[in-house]
Amino acid sequence: MTIRTRSLATSRLRALLLTATLLGSATSALAQQADKTAELDTLVVTGKRLSEASVAIGTDHATATVSITREALLSAPAGITGLKMLESLPGFNVQANDALGMYEFGNSVSVRAFNFQQIGFLLDNIPMGRSDQFGGSPIYRYVDNENLMRVTASAGAGDVALPSYASLGPIVDYFTQAPAKTAGGAFSGTLGSDHLRRGFLRLELGEHGGFSGYVSGSWIKGDLWRGPGTIDRKHYEGKLKYALPKGGDITFQTVHNDYYDYDSPSITLAQYNGTAGDVFGRSGRYFAYLGIVPTPGAAGTPLSATNLPAVAGGPVYSNANYAQYYKFAVNSRKDHLYGLTLNTPIVDDLDLTTTAYYEDKGGYGVSPEAYSTSLASYTAEKGIVAGIVAPRGIQYGLSGIDGLRKGVTAKLAWHVGFNKIETGLWLEDDDYHRTQNRYNVQDGNPDGAPLFSERVHAQRDYKSVRQTQQFFLKDTLTLLEAKLKVEVGFKATDIDYKISGYRNPNDYINSRQPTLKAKWKDSFLPQVGAVYSLTGRDQVFASYSENMALPRGADDIFSAASPTVAAPAPETSTNWELGYRANHKTFNASIVAYQTQFKNRLQAFAAPVPGGGGITETYYQNVGAVKAKGVELSGQWKPEIFAGKAYLNANVSYNSAKFQDDVLNYRASTTASPVTLSIAGKKVPDFPDWVFTTGVTVEPFDGLLFNVSARHLESRFTNFVNSEKVDGYTIVNAYVDIGDGFAAGPFSQIKARVNIDNIFDKDYLGTINTTVNTPASFRPAPPRTIQFTISADF
Repeated sequence: MTIRTRSLATSRLRALLLTATLLGSATSALAQQADKTAELDTLVVTGKRLSEASVAIGTDHATATVSITREALLSAPAGITGLKMLESLPGFNVQANDALGMYEFGNSVSVRAFNFQQIGFLLDNIPMGRSDQFGGSPIYRYVDNENLMRVTASAGAGDVALPSYASLGPIVDYFTQAPAKTAGGAFSGTLGSDHLRRGFLRLELGEHGGFSGYVSGSWIKGDLWRGPGTIDRKHYEGKLKYALPKGGDITFQTVHNDYYDYDSPSITLAQYNGTAGDVFGRSGRYFAYLGIVPTPGAAGTPLSATNLPAVAGGPVYSNANYAQYYKFAVNSRKDHLYGLTLNTPIVDDLDLTTTAYYEDKGGYGVSPEAYSTSLASYTAEKGIVAGIVAPRGIQYGLSGIDGLRKGVTAKLAWHVGFNKIETGLWLEDDDYHRTQNRYNVQDGNPDGAPLFSERVHAQRDYKSVRQTQQFFLKDTLTLLEAKLKVEVGFKATDIDYKISGYRNPNDYINSRQPTLKAKWKDSFLPQVGAVYSLTGRDQVFASYSENMALPRGADDIFSAASPTVAAPAPETSTNWELGYRANHKTFNASIVAYQTQFKNRLQAFAAPVPGGGGITETYYQNVGAVKAKGVELSGQWKPEIFAGKAYLNANVSYNSAKFQDDVLNYRASTTASPVTLSIAGKKVPDFPDWVFTTGVTVEPFDGLLFNVSARHLESRFTNFVNSEKVDGYTIVNAYVDIGDGFAAGPFSQIKARVNIDNIFDKDYLGTINTTVNTPASFRPAPPRTIQFTISADF
């Protein structure tokens, strides 16, 4: 099945692209004397937490592009994920289950009308693919902040030259440091709340005969702040670089991540408020899984928190509430990434950049299943699936994943006259394998050892393959004595998809292993942008882009009960931006207005797994069109009155994201006729209208820096029909750096840092598992968290 998309504006933009290309070719001979670049004056505002304008407000970019600098990355709490750092950028709504954003299933991101899985992520030219926790390559597994140079984000229209099949506009690019030319290194040690312990070490090899490199490692352990269990992460990075004799370089890099943690449950508002009648008396932000196994009770005995009677005729541990035990909620991942990049001039004015990469991933997740649910599945598969046995009590649900992702990107850049013509290709194969089975445990006891020789029923055993080809062509014209820069380009995306094997229990019951295929293709996805320098310090910019993305949750969609599943249409978007940026003596600022239109938006929802003890499963539903519009403002100010000792920064954004169509809710339907939901004009859940971030930094004297920042989000709806919402909140954080610039003995830099998150211990609900027309579930946000870090360079 092939699905092609075509925007109504394509013909106009095709003509514009052709005109610009012909212009560049016809006038190249006259343009040899034109400047190739346009640079504004260096930013006068300086400070340890501020940056040059080209980084802070995106000078010379035709789209709204801002960055997180290395200084800001290093001032954040040690171990914070690269994803959670995005909350400091304008418009980004980042929610996390913990202060560092370590718990993978507790993270959510939205910006404008996009969420986490509609954002493209890259690491040093390597596209990260899907952001799914199961089978994907989420960026937070692949970076340590200490090794990053900067993080650059385009909230609505990422560069057409950047490869991604996930992006519907936004692109976030992570750039790691180059190896140092002198031997040395850095280390740090951190202690924090909830018995957090973290160490980091990087060793620089220095430059020898054109070769340089570094290796690094970080190790983090801590307790869950909510309930029993721990988090354990071991992370290693390395980079080797060789400077080519005639210019350019070859770089090899590798990342290895080993992660293990225990889950905490998502809860409803009723559970949070203590009105759900929880048998164990749980409520509030600390609602968690059980740390001990309750005492079994006789059948017919009244249910209590310490006495769980078996179901009539069932074994001792057949009560569904045993699924609340924490040892049945585990995640483990091991990821390995390798990349080889060549940057080299071919001839004068013609440069080549190419990257080959290889990723090996694996892991598993554990979830519980109640006796009654397992018994029903066992009965359905008995006599069909060989070797299964009857359930003993609570079930050990094991989901395994493994896969290989490999690809290559190549880009040519040709400087001819006032044109910079770029063209490139991206090829990738993503092979993914998933299994899921339910096993008995010893005596059916939640504390019993898993019995992998006693499979009770089979759920999944399938492979899915994604083969991607993407081509782009782009021309950047520098005109009007370098005051005007125009970018005109397009990309073509072609994705082949195939899934085969046992996708669900019905495939086992019907003795079938179907193979389903789909293709999503669009050969012309245009992007046009321009930036004009009004003065040496002021610019206006505008852009338009069209995008197509691989349908999110394709594996879940094609794992439906039927062996023939209609391929979903790909998500498509159009993005408009119009902005102004200023770079003046004591301040810089950027303001942008935007409008985004979606078609065939696939929305992710979570539904409780029967007998899963609060575990949810994700499904996707086409909700038609969505339109978002808004304004984002970002700026930094260093008032002269404070003589350079204090500076301020602020981001504020307004975003209105609404559904445009009523939809059919197939999930809610128990008959052949689905339920119609009247959602046209309703707000998209988990998208606040207003997001505001501000901070003040004070440097009273050398060696001491103090920062206080505040972040405010307005209330958010939690479902399609807007029948439930959660309140907004304001969080205040602070950090103190002591000893910046202090050296002693072999150490060139020794300093201490204290980070305090959520100073006033605000109790609020963060991550939302949105629903269609029912109450949603949430993850409570963490309480006040304190960290103390000592670091040194040598």
